Amino acid sequence: WRSLRRLGVYEANIDDAVQNVFLTIARRLDEVTPEKLRSFVFGVAVRVAANERRSQRRRGYGEPLEDHAIVDGAPSHEAALDTKRARALLDQVLDALPDDLRTVFVLHEFESLTAVEISECVGIPVGTVASRLRRARETLEAEIHRVRARMAFCGAGGAR
Repeated sequence: WRSLRRLGVYEANIDDAVQNVFLTIARRLDEVTPEKLRSFVFGVAVRVAANERRSQRRRGYGEPLEDHAIVDGAPSHEAALDTKRARALLDQVLDALPDDLRTVFVLHEFESLTAVEISECVGIPVGTVASRLRRARETLEAEIHRVRARMAFCGAGGAR
């Protein structure tokens, strides 16, 4: 769920995307050796997320829907709001990345996959993984500076 969300699948579509991942895994599980299972699962998630992003663009979705706060002895309203804002900013910054850079960045930074595992998931050489990761970090740094500048211009509250 988390991987698909960070790979750009909107919350409104996440349940269907997760189900597609599990159905694909179930159909092809006999093709996978145990040592390659993790790479296989993330590879499926990457392809499902890419298909879902294309579908979202075709349907004309503009902004991702807000994540819903979980209320079960959760933190205070202020803390929940801060978390919600931080997630929205993270999604905004990740949305600035091209799909190929975003995929490598998410798999490395959020899923802690090695360059070799990412290479297997995505089907690209390890050197390409390294260069995409470097470019993703540079792009994200520039986007973070842009967002900070906009927030400072609009006021510290992050108004849009």
